[in-house]
Amino acid sequence: MTSEASPQLVVEDDARKPAATALIVVLVGTFITVLDYFIGNVAVPSIQADLAASTAQAQMVVVGYGVAFTSGLITGGRIGDLYGRRRMFVLGMAFFALSSAACGFAPDAGLLIVARVVQGFAAALMVPQVLGIIGVVYQGAHRAKAFTMYGLVVGMAGVFGQLLGGALITLDIAGLSWRTIFLINIPVCAVTLAFVRRAIPESKAPAGSRLDLVGALLITAALALLVFGLVEGGERDWPVWSWECLAASVVLIAVAVWHLRRLAAAERGPLIEPALFRSRVFSLGLAGTGSYFLAMGSFFFILALYLQFGRGMSALGSGTVFLAVGGGYFAASLYSSRFTEAVARRVALGPATLAVGFALLGLAISHAGVHGSVLWLVPPLLVAGVGMGLTTGPLTNLVLASAMPEHAASASGLLNTAQEGGAAIGVALSGVLFFPALGQHGDYTHAFDITLTLLVAFCAVATTFVLLTSSRAAARQ
Repeated sequence: MTSEASPQLVVEDDARKPAATALIVVLVGTFITVLDYFIGNVAVPSIQADLAASTAQAQMVVVGYGVAFTSGLITGGRIGDLYGRRRMFVLGMAFFALSSAACGFAPDAGLLIVARVVQGFAAALMVPQVLGIIGVVYQGAHRAKAFTMYGLVVGMAGVFGQLLGGALITLDIAGLSWRTIFLINIPVCAVTLAFVRRAIPESKAPAGSRLDLVGALLITAALALLVFGLVEGGERDWPVWSWECLAASVVLIAVAVWHLRRLAAAERGPLIEPALFRSRVFSLGLAGTGSYFLAMGSFFFILALYLQFGRGMSALGSGTVFLAVGGGYFAASLYSSRFTEAVARRVALGPATLAVGFALLGLAISHAGVHGSVLWLVPPLLVAGVGMGLTTGPLTNLVLASAMPEHAASASGLLNTAQEGGAAIGVALSGVLFFPALGQHGDYTHAFDITLTLLVAFCAVATTFVLLTSSRAAARQ
């Protein structure tokens, strides 16, 4: 990632302050966008009750944001390369604030879903600039630490989003209930925007770059059809059109790959550089990231449903339980940030530990049911949190460090897409298993226990990919 002024000049100008303010500003942007994905989980019951939303609509409040976010990330990153990363960060945050207001005042479920989709696209314009800006402002070991902090913020937003959402819903400020989880973004964005120009240098890709609109449309449509087919198909007992959506998504992905290879061969600037995948470390790491976020994203969704619907806990009580995950995550992330290189060599321990946490949680759920003490859940949730903390930051750094510098922008976009896409598709897949498993009697213990087996499988796949990634990376050193 280069800029019109050289990256070295930018870093040298900011060297006296080590760009701490820049990191804080961009991480605030990261935090609120990831928070708004996970905070929706704890608000689902309140939204359903207030807006008379169906199960599919409730899922789409979460997944619609995730799909828009994911499908726009690569394009958003490319737009930042062309027109300025700081400029697009500002524009994305401004639209994020406006769409958050639309979510907060939505009168029905349909308009809320539309506003959430717009909010997701705004996040997709803002978030890709974060890794690009970090790559320009920071160098060497400072960049590795900044990537680790990025991973820490992503995980903390997911974990503590549940607690923050529960607290806001319980406080019921001005009788707004769940609406405050969206409205709170407005003052946060306003304060952050006031510091952007002073804190962040502008940067662009080299002159002559172009936007691959065809590639952007193909990838966006493929992912949208995939998740829509999974969510709506599961809700409507798999009609023919849902399978057609899934088949069409596969076809579009194949066409997108052909299109990208053709542009790359002609040196016409494809949206995604196929050359990135020549690195086995990058390819395997990307697959491991997607698999890991399949488990992490869907876990928060089904745990919130189990605690609130199955155990009858309030939004705040449900959010408080997530503190156990947060405690393990925070401790493991601090370890990861202090010993980045050592942890990176053993990063496969992260998803493996997460799988152990899920397995122990399944045993605890079976023992406690819906009437036993919630304290039975705390130890396995701590273990799961440790697994997440050992994975998110180190894996982010490992994948990005393996990309060739000239393809850093594409690498960042793909990594963001694997993270957010994995979480969105994970929610869709877990919903396909969770809701039918409820049965006529609404057995949330059974449904949660069954779905945890799927999450353990996701973790096992992630462990395999990450183990291969770290082995390849060690062999290259």
